[in-house]
Amino acid sequence: MEGWLSFLIFAGVFYLMMRFGCGSHMIHGGHQHGDSMQPKDIDPVCGMNVEKEQGYGKMYEGHLYRFCSRDCLDKFESEPEKYIKGVES
Repeated sequence: MEGWLSFLIFAGVFYLMMRFGCGSHMIHGGHQHGDSMQPKDIDPVCGMNVEKEQGYGKMYEGHLYRFCSRDCLDKFESEPEKYIKGVES
């Protein structure tokens, strides 16, 4: 019986820590607070910052490039090598 009581106490403390303490970032999506912490991509055609969930995306040679508009995406699709030379590092 003592083993079960210890287990239940440990499980309760573990639950509280994961829900409200040091593990709560796993449930609530990380340590980011607000849009200013969201990482951004740079449009390789015009150089504008593009939010992660905004604009258009295109996979090219295993890398996702993001574009602010359909016009920039069309330009990239016509000559991708011209635009990725300055972006790759």
